[in-house]
Amino acid sequence: MAVRAGNVAEHRPGIIVWPRTNEEVMSVVRWACSAKVPLVPFGAGSGVCAGILPLEDVVVVDMKRMAKWRRFDEGGPTLEVESGHMGLPLEEELGQRGFTLGHFPSSILCSTVGGWIAARSAGQCSGYYGKIEDMVLALECVTGAGDLIKLRRRAHGPDLVPLMIGSEGTLAFVTSATFRLHRAPTARAFGAWSFPSTESGWEAMRALFQAGLRPAVSRLYDPFDAMLARMGGASGRKADSTSKRDGPGMGGVALRRVLRHPRILNGLIDLAGGRALGGAMLVLIFEGSSDAPSQDMSAAGAILSRSGGTPEGEAPARKWFEHRYSVSYRQAPVFAAGAFVDTMEVAATWANLPGLYQSVRKALGAHVFVMAHLSHAYPDGCCIYFSFAGTAATDQVASAGWDAACDATYDRAWRDALRAAGEAGGTLSHHHGAGRSKAPRLADELGTGVDVVRALKKAFDPHGILNPGNLFSPPSPDPYVDDAHPRGLSA
Repeated sequence: MAVRAGNVAEHRPGIIVWPRTNEEVMSVVRWACSAKVPLVPFGAGSGVCAGILPLEDVVVVDMKRMAKWRRFDEGGPTLEVESGHMGLPLEEELGQRGFTLGHFPSSILCSTVGGWIAARSAGQCSGYYGKIEDMVLALECVTGAGDLIKLRRRAHGPDLVPLMIGSEGTLAFVTSATFRLHRAPTARAFGAWSFPSTESGWEAMRALFQAGLRPAVSRLYDPFDAMLARMGGASGRKADSTSKRDGPGMGGVALRRVLRHPRILNGLIDLAGGRALGGAMLVLIFEGSSDAPSQDMSAAGAILSRSGGTPEGEAPARKWFEHRYSVSYRQAPVFAAGAFVDTMEVAATWANLPGLYQSVRKALGAHVFVMAHLSHAYPDGCCIYFSFAGTAATDQVASAGWDAACDATYDRAWRDALRAAGEAGGTLSHHHGAGRSKAPRLADELGTGVDVVRALKKAFDPHGILNPGNLFSPPSPDPYVDDAHPRGLSA
């Protein structure tokens, strides 16, 4: 939205450096300590919660030149790799050796090992391989005092590794990680089932996971999202070309007119009901070796059929797998049409899931068109991924201008949805992190845990130079920071 409005590079750092070794990172940090200059660790910049937002007195430390494999142990199997290694090349190189990390975030094309660790990332196959914190055996870090430390997972006594994972660049620079690897799968089984409603679909998903089955991929789409998938994904079509800023083409004009009335649009979808749209759809993929995936799929099919599911064959799951990283590239046409689109991922226990789903959907639905899918499931709960699209409110365009009116609609939607998630007993995030966008509400979720994290920061970063303003936002009367181009942040 900021780029479309012409606010490009509004948050430029004073300097960018590219270290190649631990010694160079340590040297930069020690200089920054003496000069009292803030540092921001940087991976590939695909974060969506304003975790990277430098000002002119900040040095950005881009880690992508630290991308070597340090130690590969086929017998483990384990791999120590530097934090600047990009995601997709890592998996490709592992695959050539017959292994996988099992971490496949949608951002794998534009994210790094260090970024995964910083944001506590989850990949698309988390149901089988776990999240990034389940894969890390050891971390090498440079603290805010310029000291090199090695943290290892421990079976007894304090384990400091989980404290670093998800710290979003505020405690130390992660320079390398040692991962647990898996043999690359040699077989996969694909399947899809439809359900009368989203609620009946997630009850079936709960039964599946609580029965001990662990599909690599399990994604439940609400009826409207499922309808788009069956149609081929309307969001994948090209937007009308635009020759001038206020003329996005007839398709764009129609989209904006529809999105100006989100309450009506959401109400019509609810009135139509799940069955009228073809029902919710659950996509499953099992992977492993030999005939184990097929056996697991047969067991899953029996559970899902008893839960009211109707088989839809392999095609929807295979189609999803072929286009698993395409979603990020389908957003640009919506912005070109004068609207906006975004996602919000929250999580809850199965008991709190109905309230979370309804509350956040209602909060968003007052401002934007909303749909949802459940993307990461566990025996005790799951993650809901809300997708929403909106545009400027008609009554604000004349007074504020188009871009400012879009910003205002977007901000209201985020504020209300974050508040609703917390009040419904959900988390503010599942795998995108908190950054600056969600930080003001972090205290509501963690309670006294915030004081514990602040104490950790003082221990790891005694001079307070690492990514200031991120994660530990001071109390604000308005618990939301616009992650497009915030104001009033200071290092």
